[in-house]
Amino acid sequence: MNNDNLEKIEGKIIDRLCEMAESNNLIEPELFSKYNVKRGLRDLNGKGVLVGLTEIGEVHAYIIDENETIPVAGRLIYRGIDIFNIVNGFFKDGRYGFEETCFLLLFGDLPDKGTLMDFERLLSEYRKLPEDFVRDMILKAPSKDMMNLLARSVLALYSFDDNADDTSIKNVLKQCIRLIACFPALAVYGYQAYSHYHGNNSLYIHSPQPDFSTAENILHMLRPDSKFTKLEAALLDLALVLHAEHGGGNNSSFVTHVVTSSGSDTYSVIAAALGSLKGPRHGGANIKVIQMFEDMKQTVKDLHDDEEIESYLAKLINKEAFDRSGLIYGIGHAVYSVSDPRTVIFKKHVARLAMEKGLEDEYNLYLKVEKLAPEVIAKYRKMYKGVSANVDFYSGFVYRMLDIPPEMFTPIFAISRIAGWSAHRIEEIVNDGKIIRPAYKSVSKRRNYTAIAER
Repeated sequence: MNNDNLEKIEGKIIDRLCEMAESNNLIEPELFSKYNVKRGLRDLNGKGVLVGLTEIGEVHAYIIDENETIPVAGRLIYRGIDIFNIVNGFFKDGRYGFEETCFLLLFGDLPDKGTLMDFERLLSEYRKLPEDFVRDMILKAPSKDMMNLLARSVLALYSFDDNADDTSIKNVLKQCIRLIACFPALAVYGYQAYSHYHGNNSLYIHSPQPDFSTAENILHMLRPDSKFTKLEAALLDLALVLHAEHGGGNNSSFVTHVVTSSGSDTYSVIAAALGSLKGPRHGGANIKVIQMFEDMKQTVKDLHDDEEIESYLAKLINKEAFDRSGLIYGIGHAVYSVSDPRTVIFKKHVARLAMEKGLEDEYNLYLKVEKLAPEVIAKYRKMYKGVSANVDFYSGFVYRMLDIPPEMFTPIFAISRIAGWSAHRIEEIVNDGKIIRPAYKSVSKRRNYTAIAER
């Protein structure tokens, strides 16, 4: 049988099986209401179902007054400290803040100067990948998807760990710090392999610099000439700090708790979290924001005309423009409504980078869309709460100004969020909780087995 005939037969079989899979797995929507199922572990108002307790991160977006939920300006709190104060602290000192943030999330307190220096030295030492790992695990099997490559690399590191299945706090802590340290190299080298083998570009493998911060090393390893400005590194460092943690209920951190609760190893847990973050509903949204703005620039004739921009946004809502999803990407959040504190912080510093790069006009376009989008959404959608720009709205713009390729957008999120994942894994182990196993109710009808000759 030749390949053409095989593909035709295979296609027919798959089409028939696909129809069966779809029709036999469809659950009537009204049943979810009948049995009071909180789809997505959220109620009708979007409020998450309480499934656990954490001391690591807090997302605060509303207050309860006389049993009424009242949206307020969003707050993000790491280990009891407001993110605004954390950022102001290291910016005031002219320092990078990601390493300090990692320490705070992992150990629950801010380090003094000497302790922070020791922790930074440990991270610097752990940035080295096992011998021949880059050649054998990354360059010999380049992937077209950086998140898949990251997950594969993390699972491969299991084989280089003599105590991979040891889930004692001491061992897990060492594993997590190693992963936090080497994630930038795994991600950047994965991209360099992709760029070379799939993009026919020159291959650059720069070793991490021991005296560089995480943000500085990312830019150093990513750029052919390894050059960057202080402002560029500071903005990337800020992005890492703002993405490092977002409470235990976000999808990938919840996955971390779920898989950890089964007793699995650190590498499997982090690989699972990476698979969650890869999803466009979670970590890939900033790429969509960039693509949406590019489409807007091609479609809207006068980007200074508010009415034309409103018209384009209305078309997005009505599934008549861009990807016809009905979404204005970067606007709205599962928790925040009045404001996303990460956006508030980011926006103030993004303006400086836009000025340095000569992109003030594009920055002003972002400001305009941020103002108009909630008004358009309110006009066309029934909303239970307000909407505002989320952190994805500006992060993609920042990465593009930093000449970071789109393929690296979500991996940078992972480089940051592994700090939070690690903290949540340790928290789950320390508290020795039960295996997480929520209930699913079967709604299938009982029926008899039919002999194969009678089907």
